[in-house]
Amino acid sequence: MHGERRRSPRGTSDLDGPSVVPDEVLARQAGLGDKEAFAQLVARHGPSLYGYVFRLLHDAADAEDCVQETVLAAWQGLPSFRGDSSVRTWLFVLARHEAQKHLRRIRPSFPASGSRPAVNLDQVAQEVRDLHADTAAEAVEVALLAALDVALRLVPERQRSVWILREIEHLSYAEIATVVGITPAAVRGLLQRVRATVAATLQDWR
Repeated sequence: MHGERRRSPRGTSDLDGPSVVPDEVLARQAGLGDKEAFAQLVARHGPSLYGYVFRLLHDAADAEDCVQETVLAAWQGLPSFRGDSSVRTWLFVLARHEAQKHLRRIRPSFPASGSRPAVNLDQVAQEVRDLHADTAAEAVEVALLAALDVALRLVPERQRSVWILREIEHLSYAEIATVVGITPAAVRGLLQRVRATVAATLQDWR
């Protein structure tokens, strides 16, 4: 019939394109050894994992190494993945674990679980002021994001993780609690602390 939308064999219209395979289905397939399904999971979540780890480590090469280790751990762990959390949350758990291992190697005197890293507070504050002073009108947003990354250096890894997972990745409090290994109530408390620190550090941008 003229004007009738043709349907593909899978039940999706030609105009709509192929349906998106849920993470859980891809995880089951990958757990059985399907490399193509695993590649789809990596392509879907890899950029977020990299962004998360990069903000924890502040080094592109280190972040790439951690993501590669995360991908390897995911491939090895998928056969036993039970689905107690979403696949995305589970991948962030693995990514944080790899980032913590790296932090322990480079800063053995500062446990990655929560202690404040060695940082020169005056130097960080000056970096933020310099970014603000040298900003051209058309580059305000870029400089503000750079200042935000500088401000996040002031907080311990656990608070930084909570902030990134909530403000950038938009995970729920329950999901963040799973990633960080604390309660949702503790997540809320940590968010309040890190938001206060970031707000105070970026007060010149108001």
